[in-house]
Amino acid sequence: MKISIIGGGAWGTTLGQTLVDNGHQVLIYDLNPSAVDKINHHMHPFFDTVLPHEVVATTSIHEIVDFSHYFILSVPTKAVRTVLKNINPLLKHKSVFINVSKGIEPQTLKRVSEIVEEEIEPKKLKGFVVLTGPSHAEEVILRKLTLLVSSSKDHVLAKDIQHIFSNDSYLRVYTSTDLIGCEVGGAIKNAIAVVSGICTGLGLGENARAAVITRGIIEIVKVVEIMGGKRDTAFGLTGIGDLIVTASSENSRNFTAGKKVGLGISVEQIYAEQKQTIEGFRTIEAMHDLSIKHGVELPMVNTAYDILFNNLKVEEGLQKLLSRNLKSEDF
Repeated sequence: MKISIIGGGAWGTTLGQTLVDNGHQVLIYDLNPSAVDKINHHMHPFFDTVLPHEVVATTSIHEIVDFSHYFILSVPTKAVRTVLKNINPLLKHKSVFINVSKGIEPQTLKRVSEIVEEEIEPKKLKGFVVLTGPSHAEEVILRKLTLLVSSSKDHVLAKDIQHIFSNDSYLRVYTSTDLIGCEVGGAIKNAIAVVSGICTGLGLGENARAAVITRGIIEIVKVVEIMGGKRDTAFGLTGIGDLIVTASSENSRNFTAGKKVGLGISVEQIYAEQKQTIEGFRTIEAMHDLSIKHGVELPMVNTAYDILFNNLKVEEGLQKLLSRNLKSEDF
């Protein structure tokens, strides 16, 4: 099968290798000529890894649209609308969109599936799938064991994507009918990973990290339910599974960005130094908006928002959390 990949970053290029491993043909589209050149010279643009010769790339949007009617979206959520607006007029067949990025659009609070439905004409949209779960590209590129989830409103399509990506060597994909829960869980865990990183930067220790992950699941559950997803989904691979790997690893750009905040580095400096998008910062902004809109208590997310966007000192943010009214842990 031919599959187009929009975004030649760490994850998009890595999935290109996986698809080639599974016997598929891939073409990667990226605006960065340097990244495209590295891929076409069989080198990963972010990792010191040799790629299979079958992984090729282009800077031509026309070429990528003509190549396939299966499109993997591996771009930051802030770029999704623009990419889809550019692709829509060029589509000649009903197409499937597979999102592998994790984020919620601030202000609108839209999930990527909703953005796709808004920007791709119905007559050109065959279906949408989110492929998500606990997965560092740094490990998948080395073909280390990874489990993911394929979720769609169309269960048959979710199973198709499951079979396209699964192999007997290192990647196993499950399916889910809870598209909302899978999309939201994958996004919100980035926000909690930032909080975990802040605590690590402050030197608070493993006890604090365990507390952040555990209480973070409560905030993820609240948001999943408010946005229409199933509570149970938050306790699977796309919720707690993804949170564990993201909130405790130096491979996580959200965790490491939060760690820098905890060390006293400004958001502006972090953005200047970071080549890859920090989805957790944008998700914190979106979840703060949701908290106000729905009147839901998200203490860790909202404290992180004040630290990132309202110049609250990290130490004061910690004191703010610890001085909240004492309560039961009954759920």
